[in-house]
Amino acid sequence: MNMLTGIRRGQLCVAGSIGLSIGLTACGSGGSAQPEKATAPGPPAIEVVRVLDQPVNATLSLPGELNPYQTVAVYPRVTGFVKTIRVDRGSRLRAGELIAVLEAPELAAQRSEAQSKLQSAEAQLGTVRSKADADASTYEKLKAAALTPGVVAGNDVVLAQKAVEADQSQVVAAQQNIEAVRQALNSVTEMEAYLKVTAPFDGVVTERNVHPGALVGPTSGTGAATPMVRLVENNRLRLVVPVPEAYTAGITPGTEMAFSVAAYPGQTFSGTVARVAQAVDVNTRTMAVELDVNNKDGRLAPGTFCQVRWPVRRPGPSLFVPSGSVANTTDRTFVVRIRNERTAWIDVKTGLTSGSLVEVFGDLRPGDEIAARGTDEMRPGTQVRVKEVKPAP
Repeated sequence: MNMLTGIRRGQLCVAGSIGLSIGLTACGSGGSAQPEKATAPGPPAIEVVRVLDQPVNATLSLPGELNPYQTVAVYPRVTGFVKTIRVDRGSRLRAGELIAVLEAPELAAQRSEAQSKLQSAEAQLGTVRSKADADASTYEKLKAAALTPGVVAGNDVVLAQKAVEADQSQVVAAQQNIEAVRQALNSVTEMEAYLKVTAPFDGVVTERNVHPGALVGPTSGTGAATPMVRLVENNRLRLVVPVPEAYTAGITPGTEMAFSVAAYPGQTFSGTVARVAQAVDVNTRTMAVELDVNNKDGRLAPGTFCQVRWPVRRPGPSLFVPSGSVANTTDRTFVVRIRNERTAWIDVKTGLTSGSLVEVFGDLRPGDEIAARGTDEMRPGTQVRVKEVKPAP
């Protein structure tokens, strides 16, 4: 009896456990939540910056070349042989100082011939004058005698008068001949003076090509293959700067600019804008600008290349954007402008760089929002959400 009672209690316990399990299962299935629906992604968020409007105040480094203020290849004015040459490369000369002495024996012969012709012409003039004086005296006497009728024939007086007039013409011709011969003599004398070659201005000899005994002559004559010497004025130099046409606006004569040369690292020199070509070279698209450089100490050498600190000014403010905002493809350069949460590609041309900003020219306005990072992956017309950031200075 006790055993039977225990079995029934066990069955009740098992049934209760099964019922509880079924009840829990039913509660779990009835209270389970429905699966959440997938949310559609919103427009992408991009960082944007604003187009800045500010004046241009940049300094470029442009290459330039130092040239002598004056330079000349010295040729003699007459053909001759070098007798002595008193200078060599590096010699410093004053204007009018002797460079070389030439010798030309034919000039001495020409001078002697001209002197002989002058003496002959002067003697001829003396003869003509004597005859003219004698004929004039005869004419005066005949003219006085003709006042008495029947003493002198009238035809003799006329002949004497014509002789006097002819003598006067011969005197004038002899005087002109003397003047011509004298001019020829002066010409030969001046050519003999050319045998002394002198410096046309203060400078230094940078090239010497002849030695005593060499045949030299004018640029179009015998012995004119090379100049005797080359003289340059280096107390003052011309600094020639080819300025790109984009930066030629606002060049003002008298502006002082700094430059440096490789021979003196860490040192700065200065020059003053003196001459502007006022025309752009069609081959290089640059305009030549010359600066006057004082070089009295002789430290700078003509022909030296240098880097010029060239200030750039614009007549008005320019638009600037971060350099990372400018995108480049094979056929265009653009920035991505965002307006009404839509993107658009705006073609631009770039100009000067100022720190992290770059000057741009295009259909932009100050304050326009553009993508901080320009890329062609952001297609035009894309809807975006903007997040403004400040560009780095």
